[in-house]
Amino acid sequence: MSGQLEGKIAIVTGGASGIGRAIAELYAREGATVAIADLNLVAGQALARELGSLGGSHSAHAVDVTDEHSTKALAEDVAALHGRIDILVNSAGILTEIPFLEMEPADFDKMIAVDLRSVFLCSRWVAPFMVKQQWGRIINISSQIGLKGGHGLAHYAAAKAGVLGLTKSMARELAADNVLVNAIAPGPIVTPLLGDLSDEWRAEKQAELPLGRFGTAEEVAPSALLLASSPGGNLFMGQILGPNSGDVMP
Repeated sequence: MSGQLEGKIAIVTGGASGIGRAIAELYAREGATVAIADLNLVAGQALARELGSLGGSHSAHAVDVTDEHSTKALAEDVAALHGRIDILVNSAGILTEIPFLEMEPADFDKMIAVDLRSVFLCSRWVAPFMVKQQWGRIINISSQIGLKGGHGLAHYAAAKAGVLGLTKSMARELAADNVLVNAIAPGPIVTPLLGDLSDEWRAEKQAELPLGRFGTAEEVAPSALLLASSPGGNLFMGQILGPNSGDVMP
C-alpha cells in the first residue's frame, strides 16, 4: 500500500462489520490509526487486535450512535487518546423491509434514529475538533435507495435521503475551515444487512442491475479512501459517490 493516510486518526462508526469494517481495514493498511466505534464492543476489540498486526495503536469504543451522550463521549475519548481527529466515517446503520401500509411509527422512528440522527450526532461532536485543527474529512454512508426509493424501504429511503441533504448542508458550512464533507451511496452490497431483506427483493434487485451482481464491502471501501486522502480528495465537497452496480446513473 502507498500510505495515503499515514499519521491520520480516523473514527469509523459501525466499524466492526460490513462496509465499516472494510473501510477500517483499508484505512489501517494505508497508515491511519483507526478508532472502531460499534455497539458490539467485543467485535470491535477483535478487529482492533487484527489491525494491530499492521502497526499503529488502533482502538475499539462501545457507542450507541443514536445517543447524544454516547456519541459525544466517543469524540472526546478519541481526541484525548490520539490528540486529534482527522477523519470520521459515519457507517453505522440498520436495514429492515416493511411495506409502507404495515409500517408502524416505531419502525420509522428507529430507522431515522440509527441511520440519520446518528450521522448528525457523531458529526456534531467531531467537527469542532476538525475546525480547530483546520483539517478534516467527514464521509457519510448513504444508499442509492436514498436517491430513488425502494419497495418496502420507505423508512430507509427517508433516512438515507436525509443523510444526503445533511451532507450537502454540512459541506457548505464547514468547507471554509477545510473540513470536507461527502457521501457514498452504495448499491446492494453483500453484508449482513442484506440478509435482512427477502429473497424475492434480492432477486428482483439483482435482475435490475446493469452490472448483474451485488457489490462487496471491499469494492466500496476505496471510495472512502479517495475522499479521505490528499490530494485525491481535496476537491470533493458535498459530493455523492455511487458504487452501485449501475442502479443509479445521475
